[in-house]
Amino acid sequence: MTEANRILLLDDDAVFVETLARALTRRGYQVLSSTDSVTALQLATATPPAYAILDLKIAEESGLDCITPLLALNPALRILMLTGYASVATAVTAIKAGAFDYACKPLDADEILGKLGLTDAVVATVAELAPSPLSVKRLAWEHIQRVLQQHDGNISATARTLGMHRRTLQRMLQKKPVKQ
Repeated sequence: MTEANRILLLDDDAVFVETLARALTRRGYQVLSSTDSVTALQLATATPPAYAILDLKIAEESGLDCITPLLALNPALRILMLTGYASVATAVTAIKAGAFDYACKPLDADEILGKLGLTDAVVATVAELAPSPLSVKRLAWEHIQRVLQQHDGNISATARTLGMHRRTLQRMLQKKPVKQ
């Protein structure tokens, strides 16, 4: 198989990796899959992919740390950053680091291929949806995430900047992200 059909898949959820790899293989792609960044980089070095699907949070690691080494191997690599904990701050960081796109889980194989520019399936679906503004709670969540990133994850400094008690901020951060 050619490099043009090769996709690197990195996620710490082994079931997700296996399921998505099987779905992509059925669609004619060669999938290099891994549940840790070291193995993923070794696979990419041995057999360079044209596309990469990276999870933002890989156990105690960050998928963001893999972007630069992968782009060093192939500057034309299209990287899709996936996450279950989306925030504007991490999206901006991923795109600035060189990711092609950023998306929230769950996505199926066709949606992922669409995000990578390999199919028009997602474009048609997105065009049908009416744009809706984010809720106030979602905007607040994204603002907190942005300030937290500006302070390199320091909760005390973030709480001071936001004018709230540190414990209150900790409790808020332990909850799941607010839906749109």
